[in-house]
Parts: sequence; C-alpha cells; structure tokens
Amino acid sequence: MKLAEALALRADAVRRVEQLRARVVDNARYQEGEAPAEDSASLLAEAGETLDALESLIRRINRTNAQAVIDGGGTLTDALARRDVLRLRHAVITSAADAAAGRDQHGMVRQLRSELKMLSALPVAELRAQADVLAREIREIDVLIQRSNWEVDLLD
Repeated sequence: MKLAEALALRADAVRRVEQLRARVVDNARYQEGEAPAEDSASLLAEAGETLDALESLIRRINRTNAQAVIDGGGTLTDALARRDVLRLRHAVITSAADAAAGRDQHGMVRQLRSELKMLSALPVAELRAQADVLAREIREIDVLIQRSNWEVDLLD
C-alpha cells in the first residue's frame, strides 16, 4: 500500500469515529417505554475497534514519514515540519500586512482633519511580497509531499 492510500484510510477512519461518536451520544439515553434507535454499546465497541485500527495506521504512517527520504534530501517528516512552519509564517506575515494596511479597522476612516491620522508601522508592500514568496514555497513543498505520498510504500 502506498502512503497516500494510508492517509486516505486514516481520514476515513477519523470520519468514521466521529460518526460513531455522534451516534453513541444520540442513543446513550432513551425514553422509558421506547427502544433506542441503535444499540449504543455495540456502537461504542465498534468505535473502539476503529480507534485501535486507526492507532496502528497512524503508527505506520509516522514510521514511514520518519524514514522516507524525499527529493532534495531530508525525510517526509522534515518536509511536513517545514510546510507547517511555512504556513504559520505566511499567516503571521499576512496578518501583519493586513493590520498595517488598516484592514482590521472595520471601515474606520478619518472624516475630519482634526481626527488623528493612522500610519502604518510596517512596510505593507514588502510584507505582501514576502507572503507571496512564502505561498509559492508552500505550494512547492506541498507538491513534493504529495508526489512522495504516491511513491513511498507504507512501512509495517
């Protein structure tokens, strides 16, 4: 099985656990004289089995990510860490540019000359350019990760 297939199975398992959780909660109590729509104990047991399988799958995915060497050197884990930090850095830079440009002012504008003028403490154009570079780097590393996910076999 390829790593990408395992990641899809992981996502399905997470969705399944959430669905089972909701069904358990919905059927955990019922009105006297009526039967619950589903057996919450069996749903709970099924959720436990699904969670056990999910844990095993996550362990295999993590082991694979830690050992799989990708183009440009480093492991998939390294690339994932780099992507996560790039996304955070992009969010910080974009937020700073938006704030400096006055986007967080919610339509507040100076109406009279006697009102105080708001000035930008940061170079908005430079921040936007940095954000664009970071967005490109994120796209490039995403492509590398996705390609690797379809090339790398899942470890046991």
